[in-house]
Amino acid sequence: MRFIDAGHPNYKWWALSCTSAGMLLATINSGTLIIALPDLERSLHTSLLQLVWVILAYMIASTVLVLTAGRLSDLFGRKHAYVGGFLVFTAASLGAGFSGSGTELILWRILQGVGGAFLFANSAALVTDAFPKRQLGLAMGTNTMVAAVGLVLGPVLGGALVSISWHWVFWFNVPLGLASSLWAALVLRELAKPDTVRGLDFLGTATFVVGLTGLALGVSRGGLSGWSDPLVIAGLAAAVTLLPAFVAIERRVRAPMLDLTIFRDRLFAAATAAAFINGLSRFALLFLFVFYFQGAQGDSPITAGIKLIPLALGMLISSPLAGVYADRRGSRALAASGMLVSAAGLAAMTTLQAHSPYWQSSLWLLVVGVGSGLFNSPNTAAMMGAVPAHRRGVAAGARTMLQNTGAVISIAFVLAIVTSAVPRSTLLSIFSGLGHGLSDAKLAPFIANMHTALWVLAATSLVGALVSLLRPSHAPAEPQRAPARPRARLAQAEEAAS
Repeated sequence: MRFIDAGHPNYKWWALSCTSAGMLLATINSGTLIIALPDLERSLHTSLLQLVWVILAYMIASTVLVLTAGRLSDLFGRKHAYVGGFLVFTAASLGAGFSGSGTELILWRILQGVGGAFLFANSAALVTDAFPKRQLGLAMGTNTMVAAVGLVLGPVLGGALVSISWHWVFWFNVPLGLASSLWAALVLRELAKPDTVRGLDFLGTATFVVGLTGLALGVSRGGLSGWSDPLVIAGLAAAVTLLPAFVAIERRVRAPMLDLTIFRDRLFAAATAAAFINGLSRFALLFLFVFYFQGAQGDSPITAGIKLIPLALGMLISSPLAGVYADRRGSRALAASGMLVSAAGLAAMTTLQAHSPYWQSSLWLLVVGVGSGLFNSPNTAAMMGAVPAHRRGVAAGARTMLQNTGAVISIAFVLAIVTSAVPRSTLLSIFSGLGHGLSDAKLAPFIANMHTALWVLAATSLVGALVSLLRPSHAPAEPQRAPARPRARLAQAEEAAS
């Protein structure tokens, strides 16, 4: 059964519907799980470190494998890789719902991350293949807008599902994943020619896996167990040794996991660096506010989910507008402005106390959401438009890998800050969502550490704004390009008729 041919002028919108389904599934899943963390801690009797690694295991797996997934997609086809990613993610979600312990859940989350890697690696590449460059910002803005919808729905849905049973936080993915994989199999077409350079970089992949895992383990465990803990020292030593070795390996192998030559383009290199800083400065925010609302303020999961809506609402409003603006006037100033707006919102959050009125936290969450939307779609469009078609799989993988690496470090680092010098009994009460009965004096160390983490995130966002300004200008594409391809001619004729 064939819905539409690749040469049809409307194929790009059908392809966008498939990638948007992947973005929606990924972001809803992230929101539902984060809101369910306190309930998971109570139900599975996990340690604080295990609870954090329910999040980190998925992120690390998808991060370290996303370049390999992009490489396999460039070699064997993006459609099959994308559909396969949906199916693996769905099967792992089913298994995760049957977990009987924190360790078992972490293993299923790793498998979810394998499927997620193939979705992340191919989403931006499939959109870039399907859309002309002059509409790429609009397409990326639409994807980001859909992600924002997922962020709105995720925490609220998570609160509702947790009220039934935490198992449904994972099982709800199954029908969505099956429907999305079927839709992608029917709609998508292979538009890119396979890369002629064959081979996979197993040594580079293994080095990066161990190095990043060591860094995340060392930083996340350090705040809980002390920096002299042997596992902390071993993890950080592995990171310091292996992550630089990974770069050296990639310079020498014939078919590298991370093709460093794509960073010779200044626009791509700077936009990718900004994406890394964006992940570093913003990903830990949801994690932090789930425990602020449920732990410090004593909200139920569904109330906490509703309270997080302004963050996604800001993205929902600004993302498509930013994409259209970038298509017409370029993306450099817009991306930098987004980081500055986010930095202002993060700094303002340091005024929040244990019993601050909701209008204050909602306002600053909205500001950060607007800044995130202003940054994401223009930066991604500029990045993906800077690479040739046959390298888009690995370019999308590089973008996702670096952004997710920033996110992994962000979670681990914020955990280390928040847990330092806070009594263990207080931490257990807050992380299990039972901290509402604690006095202001007992909550004070947690609130102070939260402020410190927010100041660090704000400063990081300022650095991201500077990096965005240092990159070359991303001028909008010319509407007329010669010679036009047959599909482009058809699209131009359709536009002229309308």
